[in-house]
Amino acid sequence: MNYEEFYQDLQALEKGIKEKLQGTQKSFKSITKNSEKGDLKNLAKGIAQLKVYLGETEGLAESLEELAGSFDGREYIESGDFAMQLVECCEQCSVDIKGEFPVYEIFPYKVRIDAENQELSVNKKKFQCARPLKFVQDIKASREKYLKAQFNASLFLNELAAAYDLNVAVKERKNKGKSKGKDVVDGHQLMLWDIYSYIAPTQRAKKEYDMQNFAFDLARLYSSEIKATKDERKFQFGPGKATTKHIRILDGDGNEQMLETVRFYKDGQ
Repeated sequence: MNYEEFYQDLQALEKGIKEKLQGTQKSFKSITKNSEKGDLKNLAKGIAQLKVYLGETEGLAESLEELAGSFDGREYIESGDFAMQLVECCEQCSVDIKGEFPVYEIFPYKVRIDAENQELSVNKKKFQCARPLKFVQDIKASREKYLKAQFNASLFLNELAAAYDLNVAVKERKNKGKSKGKDVVDGHQLMLWDIYSYIAPTQRAKKEYDMQNFAFDLARLYSSEIKATKDERKFQFGPGKATTKHIRILDGDGNEQMLETVRFYKDGQ
């Protein structure tokens, strides 16, 4: 099954209906004009023409209904055709996509395909869309809009540093009187996932600012020219591996980067 082929058939009928509706509107204008000036002969002709257009429009509408009903959306998704074409459309539109059915990442969005309900969820927000190309075009436009949105990299960096410092303090308090853990030694190289929990400490906060938002802000910071916090500390991200708790981002050139840790330090540390 291929939605684009189905869509072409729909468009052909839609074009026919549009033409008939234009004829209907023209006939109606003629009717109102002739009824106003009392031209009964042309009034009758206008009414007759209107009936023809209405009949033809009804026939095309029935054909459109029949065609629309012939496309099994659930089978289209369950068969894997939708997912395959989704990936193909991403490649055609130069949109990064990773994952496998039913869960994909189109950075910075998490996309889940729900075959049973014929729905797509993007970062848990549900959408009805059985046309892969349109979905990819909308995702791309949304991402570009997000990229153009104002972002204060310096402010985000300082907020990240504050959460980092709180995380360090908690870990050191827990390790007081004990041998320090590996994550505290070596320049306080801390997990980004742990730091995120301090930035969004409650379920409500996580709902308003989820991990995908955090990853996108990390990506924009990663690609920014900001190099230090307001207290003049530099920062360094540590790479992650596919088997670890990493955060996947795309850098300014569209290249994939796996971030797992971050540390803040002053020169000489």
